[in-house]
Amino acid sequence: MSRISPFKAFLEENTPDYKPYEEFYKHLHANPELSWGEVETSAAIATRLGGLSPDLQITTGIAGTGLIAVLRNGPGRTVLLRADMDALPVKELTGLEYASKKMAEDSDGSLQPVMHACGHDMHVTALLAAAETLILGRTQWSGTLVCLFQPAEEAGEGAQRMIEDGLYTKHGCPIPDVLLGQHVSFRKAGFTDTRPGLLMAGVDSMKITVYGRGGHASMPHLSVDPTVLASHIVVRLQTIVSREVKPGSLAVVTVTGLHSGKAINVISDHALIELSIRSVDSENRDALINAIKRIALAECSASDSPRDPTFELVSSIPAMHNDPATTDVINRSFSAHFGLQTHNPSCDVVPAAEDFSHLATAIGKPYCFWFFGGHDISDWEKRAEENRLDSVPGLHSPLFAPAIQPTLATGAEALVVAALTMLSGDKNGFEAQG
Repeated sequence: MSRISPFKAFLEENTPDYKPYEEFYKHLHANPELSWGEVETSAAIATRLGGLSPDLQITTGIAGTGLIAVLRNGPGRTVLLRADMDALPVKELTGLEYASKKMAEDSDGSLQPVMHACGHDMHVTALLAAAETLILGRTQWSGTLVCLFQPAEEAGEGAQRMIEDGLYTKHGCPIPDVLLGQHVSFRKAGFTDTRPGLLMAGVDSMKITVYGRGGHASMPHLSVDPTVLASHIVVRLQTIVSREVKPGSLAVVTVTGLHSGKAINVISDHALIELSIRSVDSENRDALINAIKRIALAECSASDSPRDPTFELVSSIPAMHNDPATTDVINRSFSAHFGLQTHNPSCDVVPAAEDFSHLATAIGKPYCFWFFGGHDISDWEKRAEENRLDSVPGLHSPLFAPAIQPTLATGAEALVVAALTMLSGDKNGFEAQG
């Protein structure tokens, strides 16, 4: 049986006033920025970090908008805490007083509404609050703390680009002994969960261009309509998981975009299909991609397409595998601090993907990633009583809106508890023993 949380006294002594952080969160939420455009967000973070301690070594401009803050606090382990910063091209419908009304150009130059529909504003704020807590209590731990703020997680490129830009070389980030990250979820606020080993699926983003023969909308018999062709492909793709994947295996093939034509009276000469493909191992990944290509080629042949389709793999993120030993230690600390009723040490594998692991695998270091709930407690309980939990707005929904508290406190405490556990072990009494 775990003893009473050894972290309680530390947090009671060193946790800052959360009110300024709540206001900072509202500011971030109302002013979201798309991947690679996190200029104002990065500047706001740097300013806030600069006010925490003169001993923080802050490096900005990593892969554009990425930044790190390093606190060297004596001998010991080096622990990296990560938060992502970017938002999504989603129109916010929450009705909050601090709801986003921002518009921005996407990578194609199109003007889009922008929203923090994935909670990255909460990730940033929780890490800043955790950093201040650890700085205030620095006499009680020893080691090196690295706080990393990453751009373009939604694009699946941010972590890798920071590495390629010299994160661990020219930008001077100390090589961490362990890397820690988290993600707010649409679960009940105050709850945390993770699991050792496989935690999240890998994702491949693909674009398929199919070709027809354009013409007048009044004379389809003289054309090869790529919109009809693409529609057949979209429908047929739905059979891959249901008919070609072993039941019980985690696999997802989702068509996220179908674009064809710009004039209402013109049959286009091509159509674009955008796909999100999720799998948990290389064998299933290869099988999914091969099936997609086979179906697209066959449908193009059946429609008498003038040329074969083209396939573009836009991005690829591997499945996330938490280090078992690291996760075991953090699970014990979380269970001791948050309680066995609110921490789940063996959650289900999540079909969503994250590029956080690149930061660790690039240097061969262990990592642990976890989730913390964000949905309003009373609303969750009401929906549960009415058997309507499936109506809780999920990530990437225009209605996604974490309750600021206790979500922020839970996220900040989780980072502090995990950091103290890995920085000091049981040397200073911070590791919760089973």
